[in-house]
Amino acid sequence: MDKHYYLIAQLPTLEFDRPAEMSIGLFTEEAKKWLRFSDFVKLMHIYLFDTSHDDPGPALLRKFKKFEYEFRNDLALWRRAQSEGEEYKPDSFTPALLKDGNPLEIEKRLLKYRWDFIDEREKDHHFDFDFLIIYYLKLQILDKLALFDQERGMETFREISRVTA
Repeated sequence: MDKHYYLIAQLPTLEFDRPAEMSIGLFTEEAKKWLRFSDFVKLMHIYLFDTSHDDPGPALLRKFKKFEYEFRNDLALWRRAQSEGEEYKPDSFTPALLKDGNPLEIEKRLLKYRWDFIDEREKDHHFDFDFLIIYYLKLQILDKLALFDQERGMETFREISRVTA
């Protein structure tokens, strides 16, 4: 636990939809230096979109996986109902989250919804392993948001177009 302080004290603050000052790679390097090997391995096996129930893990992670599972399930049921012209009232989110905007704007709102869930739990954790879980999940969200960069997208599109042409 005592080494968590050293790692956490050097982590920059993360804000939604702002580029992270620390990459996942740098976070991984620092975590490897300061954490016990077993904690490091646990942390590196955390994935934002994981809904598995195979490893109980820390209570915070179990809550997040349950949230993610229920959210994805509700999302799938809502989308199916929409495609079939039926009504479905999700339990885990309000349909307004998905109503207006283009697919990119909606995807950003879905990531923000996850961010807010995680962020709400951060207030109870400051220098513990759960804080590192929260931080790592947030880094993964910011990494996903960074993929939505229009310039990078066009560059990738051009590369793919050249390869297939």
